[in-house]
Amino acid sequence: MSRRFLFVLGSARPDGNTELLARTAAEQLPGDVEQHWIRLIDQPLPDFTDLRHDTDHVRPAAETPAGLLLDATLAATDLVIASPLYWYSVSGHTKRYLDHWSAWLRIPGIDFKATMAGRTLWGVSARADREPSVADPLVGTLNNSAAYLGMRFGGVLLGSGSAPGDVARDTDALTRAKTFFAREAPLARFPYQEA
Repeated sequence: MSRRFLFVLGSARPDGNTELLARTAAEQLPGDVEQHWIRLIDQPLPDFTDLRHDTDHVRPAAETPAGLLLDATLAATDLVIASPLYWYSVSGHTKRYLDHWSAWLRIPGIDFKATMAGRTLWGVSARADREPSVADPLVGTLNNSAAYLGMRFGGVLLGSGSAPGDVARDTDALTRAKTFFAREAPLARFPYQEA
């Protein structure tokens, strides 16, 4: 299967620092690697309702935001969650997307967990604080989500930036972006530990 990257942009504003960093990393991918970009603010998901113990779980219609995101997620070999660090974790838009995974796990006929197993989850994030450890909860959320599904976890490309365009001055992050997707990602494991 040739690689297909899905970039899920979780920022509340378009063209922010996280997206800039993700696009910088994506520029390094070979030309034959398919890239699909989705802004969650352009595909607003409904509030998540936990229906785990109800009996009827139906696939969302393809033309709805949930259906579009489900289909794009299933088609990806590499899933990139690009979320700015909001209150030490993923953005609300991103969290809602991840919450919908709970419903997708129960849709008959797609076997979401088995389908995602072995694929790779990556993270990209910009933070206002210069201290990288403030992003540990975000990294843990993504790693543990990948571990639960049996996915590989490529880690999180972190950059510093608060005002628009700030991340362009984070030369360390821009350097890491050049090789971020070239690394072989290990299988995710609980609890998150730096490899």
